[in-house]
Amino acid sequence: MGFAFQERQLVLPNRDNSQSTIFEKGESLSLGNSVYDAINNNTRFSKDYRLTNQIQGAAVSVMSNIAEGFSRRSSKEFIQFLFISKSSAAEVQSQLYVALDQNYITKKVFEDLYAKAESVSKLNSGFIKYLKTLPNKPK
Repeated sequence: MGFAFQERQLVLPNRDNSQSTIFEKGESLSLGNSVYDAINNNTRFSKDYRLTNQIQGAAVSVMSNIAEGFSRRSSKEFIQFLFISKSSAAEVQSQLYVALDQNYITKKVFEDLYAKAESVSKLNSGFIKYLKTLPNKPK
């Protein structure tokens, strides 16, 4: 497909044989770690098992779907998994509102986590746009 993971980054070749970093795997990993930190920093939050399971699952799904899509054999399949990753990021954002309303997290933590989820979603969108320009051939 013309791209590869190198040192926690997804890089694309440019027409002049240089490379562009299009996606930092650290973005999605940071979101997941930050969600876990927010939960672990509040005993009441950590005891809300339904919400913690849901938000942790969604945060891990963001990164997992990027990895799973990358392992697929076509741009079309990769795009499908990037859309799932975007949906998981939106799910995290939705659940952050519940956590904020329950006073499990501060407004600052909410804003930081929400922004991280938004950043991953935007990176996924940009990568989807790029993949749509490629032929749908197996690796």
